[in-house]
Amino acid sequence: MDWSRFLPPPCDDYRGSRLAYYFLIFVAVVSTVRSLIHIFAPDGGAGSIAGLAVDVEGGANIVAMFGQWGASQLILALFYWLAILRYRSLVPFMLAMVVLEQTLRIAVGQLKPVEVAAPPPGEIGSYILLPLSALALILALRQTPEEG
Repeated sequence: MDWSRFLPPPCDDYRGSRLAYYFLIFVAVVSTVRSLIHIFAPDGGAGSIAGLAVDVEGGANIVAMFGQWGASQLILALFYWLAILRYRSLVPFMLAMVVLEQTLRIAVGQLKPVEVAAPPPGEIGSYILLPLSALALILALRQTPEEG
């Protein structure tokens, strides 16, 4: 297949921190795994991971929504992987997307809190990932000297 008709040529002009680049790889791996769990786990992770009651009336709808959410997460992970593997100059932009996603997840969680016995890992993860991704973004925006 001629990918040049589908994707622009690679752009590897990234001069930010390698640590920020590797952090984006970490985020991409976690995002990919998380999305696949939401898509393929029998309960979408809603009950087994998030602690939501799915054995109630309407529980199948919760599971379906988690699966659809996983599909959206997989698309976002695909963009992370494109930046990592083909368009490295987009690493700062992708890290900005991580910051934005975590900020919005926290904000929506405050507006519409989930009532469970213990906070789901994604909620806790957002509070950890937000400052780390903000730091990675700052590092990605700093230009490092060219290696020669």
